[in-house]
Amino acid sequence: MHKYLLPVAVSALLTMGFVPLNDVQTVTASYYQSGEITANGEKFYPLGHTAAHRRYKFGTILHVRNKENGKSVIVRINDRGPYIDGRSLDLSLGAAKQLDMIESGLATVEVTQLN
Repeated sequence: MHKYLLPVAVSALLTMGFVPLNDVQTVTASYYQSGEITANGEKFYPLGHTAAHRRYKFGTILHVRNKENGKSVIVRINDRGPYIDGRSLDLSLGAAKQLDMIESGLATVEVTQLN
């Protein structure tokens, strides 16, 4: 690709709301286990590997790694939230179990977008 086109292409992707792949963000995650229908209209499965985020597009796939214990899980965004200050990602119960964060309720995690 021409050296002048690459910045234009990257800028266009950012403008459209895409988060760059392999961009690792450290955030605080919580989990939830109740609800019937997610924001995208799917039935909520507490033991699934899904998550809520305020801005990621529905269907976005994330790799989430618990910084305290190194455990990780792959989740798909299908809901909106969390709506508590200081929290950026709300995981389903199944994903939270995979990260071993049930007892604490919160975890500092590294999030990488995969798609």
